[in-house]
Amino acid sequence: MQELHDAPLAPLTTFRLGGPAHRLITATTDAEVIEAVREADDSGTPLLLIGGGSNLVIGDKGFDGTALRIATKGFSLDGTRLELAAGEVWSDAVARTVEAGLAGIECLAGIPGSAGATPIQNVGAYGQEVSSTITEVIAYDRRTRETVTISNAECAFSYRHSRFKADLDRHVVLRVRFELQDADGLSAPILYAETARALGVEPGDRVPLADARETVLKLRSGKGMVLDPEDHDTWSAGSFFTNPILTDEDFAAFRTRVKERLGEEAEPPAYPAGEGHTKTSAAWLIDKAGFTKGYGTGPARISTKHTLALTNRGGATTEDLLALAREVVAGVREAFGITLVNEPVTVGVRL
Repeated sequence: MQELHDAPLAPLTTFRLGGPAHRLITATTDAEVIEAVREADDSGTPLLLIGGGSNLVIGDKGFDGTALRIATKGFSLDGTRLELAAGEVWSDAVARTVEAGLAGIECLAGIPGSAGATPIQNVGAYGQEVSSTITEVIAYDRRTRETVTISNAECAFSYRHSRFKADLDRHVVLRVRFELQDADGLSAPILYAETARALGVEPGDRVPLADARETVLKLRSGKGMVLDPEDHDTWSAGSFFTNPILTDEDFAAFRTRVKERLGEEAEPPAYPAGEGHTKTSAAWLIDKAGFTKGYGTGPARISTKHTLALTNRGGATTEDLLALAREVVAGVREAFGITLVNEPVTVGVRL
């Protein structure tokens, strides 16, 4: 294991924000991960887990404890069964499954971060979620001090949520197992309307795997959602807010406010979200509340490509970012009566 003291954490995050850690350990094997976690738990030292750093907002004061960077490697295919070590780069793993002719995660191409983070918030995009292909998660249970195998059902997946996110301090993901699909080189059915339009097919159709992946990458790039060191629109955590899910009663009240503010012809986005619930668009809410692409005058601004991404234009602090986030949350609440919820995990700070 590599160990550093007073180590900068900003370079380990896609926001490039945050102060230093008192101690930074980089673990390259499952055994090293478990050893570092046990040592921190035994000594009562605060522990921060870092994978790809794409879903972290770290305070300017940093982290007064041990930051554990999980850099384990492992990509194993057995027929349609895939096992990934937690430290594997997710976008690279997706590319390799497409090259192998296996469907199921091709529309999750270009998502930054590590494989171990995907089950935590049930990563999803363009009509796919990892919950539909994950079979098991191998994790270290800090409560029982054992390595456990957690089935898909036991993961309690829901929209951008899981048992791991509900209790962040309990499990450390070591490996993730997936069941993919051999569809003779074709993708899973294309479910997302935007992707289908870009591919020139109908929702539910299948297309060559490489075409699905490349189309998603182009769509994501157009929104600044594929990492590029030269593009400040990608100095972000991707979508900063989750799409609100409302009860039918709350959605009706929201719809009334939309018409009062935008006119009788205005209709908010609405997507089925289970019995008695409707999902609407956080990006639409932000835009219609007056926070358009590129909004802001300081070093932290809304992306010029996508209203759902808050970005570091270079030289920003975490407080700059949080001030912008709070302004957006307050503006949307005032306009539409909905309180947006941040998607990234905050460390040492709160919205």
